[in-house]
Amino acid sequence: MILQAGDWRAALLPEAGVAFRSLTLAGRDVLRRIPEGADPNNGFHGAFIMAPWTNRLEDGRIVVGGVEHRMPINRPAENNALHGFIRDLAWTVEEQDGSRASFACALNHAPFRASARLSVALSGDGLALSLRLANTGAVPTPMGFGWHPWFARPAGTRLRFAATTIFGRDHRSIAQGARPSAGLNGDDAVLLGLDTHFAGWDGVAEITWPDGTGITLRAAGDWARNLQVFAPRGGDVLCVEPVSHVPDAVNRPANAAHGAMHLLPPGGSLDASLMIHRA
Repeated sequence: MILQAGDWRAALLPEAGVAFRSLTLAGRDVLRRIPEGADPNNGFHGAFIMAPWTNRLEDGRIVVGGVEHRMPINRPAENNALHGFIRDLAWTVEEQDGSRASFACALNHAPFRASARLSVALSGDGLALSLRLANTGAVPTPMGFGWHPWFARPAGTRLRFAATTIFGRDHRSIAQGARPSAGLNGDDAVLLGLDTHFAGWDGVAEITWPDGTGITLRAAGDWARNLQVFAPRGGDVLCVEPVSHVPDAVNRPANAAHGAMHLLPPGGSLDASLMIHRA
């Protein structure tokens, strides 16, 4: 599916979790485009939705109503469950025109029963995403969601945002050890190898490319307080991920104090939006 408006163009894959095959601004790759034949949701490319949790669950463990459940381990070296499984589902296209579309899917994987609805719209101002995740089950269930973009990062790219807290990581790459932070403002020297979580984010992040142009992210709702940042060495990508909770918050009270998974009652929902526009 192709959407376009003004200088913006997006290619989406509803059959693969509504992954972004590409997002361009005046012909420039904003996201690292998915190579032909590559797995849309596994690799340093595109963008995908994370739900019903984000980042890592230690041992895949989650307890609901006193019953322990184990999610499929997809990071075996760490024995963690990563990013949920809504990205693996085919979504139904509910509405579509040349510049906007809406999508829906249903999730049934114990202990999670949920529905999701995503709106993607392009305009001359940029890209607007809005996402709702609702509990369609019969019992209160902790849930979370986020968006995982792989932004193109040419050498010299700078990232700037404000936050109040930064986390370290343990030997299994799970966030721990929260400490005060002003956020981040730096280029390669700061970014390369970074893989951490920030809480107390103000919902705004600026990515500036070496030629002085760039983009601004503005998150609202349940995405406006927590941010995961990843800039792998050896890859020209930068992940700036608005999320609803701290990694493994459902198992770690110290993490949950800075952003818990929401215990959604039956019919309850998480709601978030994100705008990406030219800086």
